[in-house]
Amino acid sequence: MTTTITMADTTFAKALRRLYLTRFAFAFAWAGLVFATAAMSGPLLTILLVIYPLFDAGAVVWQLRAEKEPQRSRDSAWTNAVVSVAVAVALGVASTIAISAALAVWGAWAIGSGIPQLITAIRNRRSGGQVAQMLSGGISVFAGAGFLVQGLRGAENITGAAGYAALGGIFFLISAGRLATILRKAAA
Repeated sequence: MTTTITMADTTFAKALRRLYLTRFAFAFAWAGLVFATAAMSGPLLTILLVIYPLFDAGAVVWQLRAEKEPQRSRDSAWTNAVVSVAVAVALGVASTIAISAALAVWGAWAIGSGIPQLITAIRNRRSGGQVAQMLSGGISVFAGAGFLVQGLRGAENITGAAGYAALGGIFFLISAGRLATILRKAAA
């Protein structure tokens, strides 16, 4: 598939590449911390669980500000940001009740954020590097359903969320690499 991009698309693609690299690094750092502390419950785990969706919301807002096409619908991205903030609050509460409650909230969030991520990636496909984001959004929906079921069944292990975040980070790295290739071709 050949992707051609305009100057505005090039600027947006560069911004997306930086954002995706940042999200990759954050996801891996966060996952490492969760793997290292998953056996513990308490304030540290609560803080870690709250930070991830807040970072996600911030990244979505940053992406919205970087986009230079105001006529394009941004509803799915704003929905993603609002849902992420609400989930941060819900995770903060749920993690003080039980790990299974936090896991159920995480699952519902993965479903709720995967759908807008998929829609946004489809809309941004002209900028390139979006296939991995489309796959990531689709996988979020299925993984979220799994987390939700585990949480409702009383599972007390949150490391699956860390693995999910690491996989999401890999998708961001793949998208950043694809954008780098497209930008090199556009510059040539």
